[in-house]
Amino acid sequence: MRNPVASPLDAELDLILAAQKGDRQAFGELVRIHREGVVNVVYRMCSDAELAEDAAQEAFMRAWHHLPRYQPRTPFRNWVYRIATNAALDVLRRDKPTVDIDELPLAAQHRSPEAAVEANEQTDTVQQAVMMLPPASRTVLVLREYQELSYKEIADVLDIPIGTVMSRLNYARKALLETLKPMLEAQ
Repeated sequence: MRNPVASPLDAELDLILAAQKGDRQAFGELVRIHREGVVNVVYRMCSDAELAEDAAQEAFMRAWHHLPRYQPRTPFRNWVYRIATNAALDVLRRDKPTVDIDELPLAAQHRSPEAAVEANEQTDTVQQAVMMLPPASRTVLVLREYQELSYKEIADVLDIPIGTVMSRLNYARKALLETLKPMLEAQ
């Protein structure tokens, strides 16, 4: 390792270089650092916790396999998110998303049962609307709105021009607004 007081990026680069030399422990640390973000990206794309876990696992297996070719010119997070979005799209092609009622969050204690039901219905409606988007638009929306990546980062993750990111995001937002308009007007 370079410096015990190194920046997080330097520490991550050390882990990447060690993992590229076959250090599974270093790769495990990279997985630990990025697992939550990868699972969130995949979950937002497929709306199924079990599929998200499977796709995240697949993404990290692919990342390990392709790690020797990774060049640290782009952030590791962007690279692994790209692999994760591809893994999510592959999983979605194989399996249709379903909702497991046992995995739905319980109502918050401070809300009335009616408010909790309404909030769950709204969340479900928004999630269904997101799932109705074409995969390319859904991916851009998830990376921007849920993972808070910049347009440039999204372009890097998906290997598309920034203009394409902007047009897909614009399409996704307009489609969501149109789909959710009845719910928004009712509020």
